[in-house]
Amino acid sequence: MSETTTFRPAERHLAGLTARAEKRALLWIAPRVPGRVTSDHLTLLGLAGMAACGALYAASGQHPWLLLLVNVGLAVNWLGDSLDGTLARYRHVERPRFGFYVDHLVDAFGALFVLGGLALSGLMSPLVAAGFLVAYYLLAIETYLATYAIGRFKISWGPVGGTELRILLATVNAFVLFRPRVVVGGDAWLVFDVLGALAAGALATLAFVAGIRGTRALARAEGWAPPLGTDRGPAGSARRVALVEGEALSLV
Repeated sequence: MSETTTFRPAERHLAGLTARAEKRALLWIAPRVPGRVTSDHLTLLGLAGMAACGALYAASGQHPWLLLLVNVGLAVNWLGDSLDGTLARYRHVERPRFGFYVDHLVDAFGALFVLGGLALSGLMSPLVAAGFLVAYYLLAIETYLATYAIGRFKISWGPVGGTELRILLATVNAFVLFRPRVVVGGDAWLVFDVLGALAAGALATLAFVAGIRGTRALARAEGWAPPLGTDRGPAGSARRVALVEGEALSLV
């Protein structure tokens, strides 16, 4: 039996606020996609959307109205990034390993494009953008490690997933168009700096807490010797696996 045949995709965990509505929309769109359009085309479309967002952000410091076009780029990214997997499953041409690898490689570059564009725009300080990017990558690394070691892929954290983040970012863009700074503690701060610092702290905290819980659960399942007379044999092994799936994955 080939390696491809025996591969088992990780369990997907998606519980965002818009998850159900998004799924219904994607299932409605998939049968209506022209046959010449493939999942790979949609993946590239999603990447192009993020690249466009980065370029538009970079120019929006001089031309603030371009922030509205950033929202168009976010919509294009959502369509490509969300629909590619749904289309592959609808057409029964899934490539789970290829899709997982490429999609999240694209996500990594997409974050770089967006935050790089913001740093160049003057609407976000380069230091805040760099801190946000590092925090995002830390959480992404923890998520992908957990996908491999534990077998469950978290697409959303609590009620927030990729679609919710896009909606939030589009809302902030519209706000910044009219008010790029807010007063905090008597000083005027860039809106993107305030929100970027808060988001970076939240992502870093999630990565830290998830890492600690995942490490503890895996250590108890594989590395810590159980007390004498307990958790030995197949039944004990099954209990340790259940521990990993219960403790390490219930992170938020």
